[in-house]
Amino acid sequence: MRIHECHRVFLFSGVLICGAAISVAQTETTPGSSNPGQAIPGTSGVSPFAGSVPAKLVPGVIPLSLQDAINRGVKQNLGLLLSHADIRSARGERWEQLSALLPHVTATPYVAESKVNVDEIGFAGLANLLHIPPSVGPFSYFDARAAVTQTLFDWKSINATRAASQSLKSAAYTFKDARDLVVLAVGYVYLQAIADEARIETAEAQVKTAQALYDQAADQIDAGTSPDIDGLRTKVELQTRQQQLIQAKNNFAIQKLTVARVIGLAPGQEFEFTDKAPYQAIDAITVDEALGRACASRSDYQAAMTDVRAAEFARKAAVAGYLPSLSFNADYGLGGSHPSTATPVADVRGTLTIPIFQGGSVHGDVSQADARLEQSRERLENLRAQIDSDVRAALLNLQSSADQVKVARSNIDLAEETLTQSRDRFSAGVTDTVEVVQSQEAAASAHEQYISSLYRYNYAKISLVRALGIAEQGVKEFFKGK
Repeated sequence: MRIHECHRVFLFSGVLICGAAISVAQTETTPGSSNPGQAIPGTSGVSPFAGSVPAKLVPGVIPLSLQDAINRGVKQNLGLLLSHADIRSARGERWEQLSALLPHVTATPYVAESKVNVDEIGFAGLANLLHIPPSVGPFSYFDARAAVTQTLFDWKSINATRAASQSLKSAAYTFKDARDLVVLAVGYVYLQAIADEARIETAEAQVKTAQALYDQAADQIDAGTSPDIDGLRTKVELQTRQQQLIQAKNNFAIQKLTVARVIGLAPGQEFEFTDKAPYQAIDAITVDEALGRACASRSDYQAAMTDVRAAEFARKAAVAGYLPSLSFNADYGLGGSHPSTATPVADVRGTLTIPIFQGGSVHGDVSQADARLEQSRERLENLRAQIDSDVRAALLNLQSSADQVKVARSNIDLAEETLTQSRDRFSAGVTDTVEVVQSQEAAASAHEQYISSLYRYNYAKISLVRALGIAEQGVKEFFKGK
C-alpha cells in the first residue's frame, strides 16, 4: 500500500510542473538554447521516466520516427515498468486482505510417544505412596485430522478487502497515467533532438554564408577597395559561426543519448530521426470541450477518485473494529494411541468475538483513517484544479506558439532579404562589413527563433494531448510524421 501511494504522489508532483515547463521553454530564444540531457517536464527530481531497461543491440542504423520512439518507450521506459510492478503489488495486497474472508484448511497429523515423571508434574510423593515407579509410561498418541476455519461475518475484513480492491483499480489507472507520462517524456526529448538537428543545418548554412562574406571581403581588401578591418570583422564572424556549429553538433549528440535512455535503446545503438516536425495546424478546441474531455479521460483523475473510495472503505474497516465478528471452526479425522487403533474424531464450534476494550487501538485506527481520507479528498480537489490549469495553459501555449511560428517564418524571409541587400551594398562599396555582419546576426537570430517557436508549438501539442488524457491517441492524430 505505501509503495503504491508513494508512486501516486510522485506522479501527481510530476503533473504539477507540466505547464511551467513550457513557459520555461518559451524563454529560450537565443542561438544554442538547447540544454541537452535536461530533466523531463512532467516529472520532478531524478525521474524514473528519464531512464529505461535497454533492449538488445541491433546491427546498423535504426530509423526512428516519433511514433517508433513512443512505441519503444512504452515497452522499455523504467517509470512505466515500475508502475506495472505496482499493479502486481496492489493485486497481492488485495489477496492478502481477501484471505481473511476465505476458508483456511489445514492438516496436522502427528504421532507422539512420551514418558513422564510423576514428581515433575506436581505429584511429589505419589509414586512412593502408591508404590509405583517415579517414571510412568511410555504413552502413545496419534491424531490425524483436517481442520477448516471460516469467517462468517467480519465487517472490518469485508471493508478492508473492498479498500484493497479500490487500491488495485487505482494502481491500474496510475499505470495508464504513466503511459501518458512516457509519451510526454519521449515527445519532449524527441522534439528537442530534432530541434537540435535543425540547428546544425542552420549553423552549417550560416558558416557557408560567413565564409562567402569573408572571401568577398578578402578579395576587396586585396583589390584595395576595403580596409583591413572589414576582413577582421568577417573573420571574427566566421569563427563565431564555426564555434556555434561545433556546439550545435555536440548538443545534438548528447540529446541523442538522452533519447536513447528514455526509450530503452541499447548502449551504442546507432539511429537517425526520420520525423522533422514541420508546422501542422490542428483543429481548434474550446476550453469547455477540453475540460470535459480531460475530466472524462485523465487516468490520474480516475485514480484520485478511486483513492478516495479506497480511503472511505479503509475508514469503515477501522470503525468496524468496534463491532463483533463471527467465525466457524471444525476438524475431522482419526485419533487414538496408535494408528492401528485410531477411531474417528471431530470437533465443531462457532465463535462470537465481542470487542470490549482494546486499549484505544481502534480509536487510533479510526483517527489515522480519517486523516488519510481527508488527504485523499484534498488531493482530488487539487488535481481537479490542476487539470483545469493544465488544459488552459496548454491551449494558451498552443495558440501563442502557433502565432510565433507564423511571425518567425515571415521574419526569416525579411532577415534573408536584408542580408542579401547588405551584401549587395557591400559589393557595390556603399557600406562596410558592419552592416553585413549585423544583417547576418539578424538572419541567424531569425532562424533560431523559428526553430524554437516550431519546437514550442509541437511540444505544446503533446502537452495538450497529455492534459486531455489522450496522449497515445493524440500523438497519432496531431503528428502525421514527416
